[in-house]
Amino acid sequence: MDMKKRIHLELRNRTPSDVRELVLDNCRSNEGKIEGLTAEFVNLEFLSLINVGLISVSNLPKLSKLKKLELSDNRISGALDVLAEKLPNLTHLNLSGNKLKDISTLEPLKKLDNLKSLDLFNCEVTNLNDYRESVFKLLPRLTYLDGYDLEDKEASDSDGEVDGVDEDDDEEDEDEDGEDFDEEDDEDDDDEDEEVEREEDDEEVSGEEEEEDGQDGEVDDEDDEEEADEGEEGGKGEKRKREAEDEDGDEDDDEEDD
Repeated sequence: MDMKKRIHLELRNRTPSDVRELVLDNCRSNEGKIEGLTAEFVNLEFLSLINVGLISVSNLPKLSKLKKLELSDNRISGALDVLAEKLPNLTHLNLSGNKLKDISTLEPLKKLDNLKSLDLFNCEVTNLNDYRESVFKLLPRLTYLDGYDLEDKEASDSDGEVDGVDEDDDEEDEDEDGEDFDEEDDEDDDDEDEEVEREEDDEEVSGEEEEEDGQDGEVDDEDDEEEADEGEEGGKGEKRKREAEDEDGDEDDDEEDD
């Protein structure tokens, strides 16, 4: 994808003045130059042009508020004076993986009064004797070179970020993610509560059915006992009746004999 089209896509229906951060990594530049980027991006603070085939930054527009510029993995070999002319408030510059060979090619950076971090990893200039000492001498305002200060102390994460751009965006993303997780947790808790309530209801229903079955069993036992008692009383009554009939029959026999 060419750089002009990529910029159009990155705008996402915004105006250039609304953009504070613009990432154009891995798109194609036209003849090794920047294209499609204009001075209308008046509030741009972070610009990334990693691996876009740049040979020169001569077409860079005036971006007064730009603080961080990523130009790593291109083919830039010099002509850095345009950076001081167009980016007066630049604080972080990454030129790693370019074709910078001599300390002299870095001299235009002396005009960047606010530059405090410079990265030159994988550039031939880093192989020179006294490379670090020479760069710090050339750029006395510089705080970090390739991530370390003059005393070899590593830069903190906060020093590696542009104020108000990356950190704020990360915090917003974390807040949104946290809200999503909270909502998911609440939904899971609600589902668990409903399941527990259903189980409790099922247990109550089962208990009531068992109790009813027990009562029915008791009633059946009582009915059986009553029927048994009635049966015994009926048997006794039949026996007494037969005994009385036998006695009457004996009396009649005695009368006939007389």
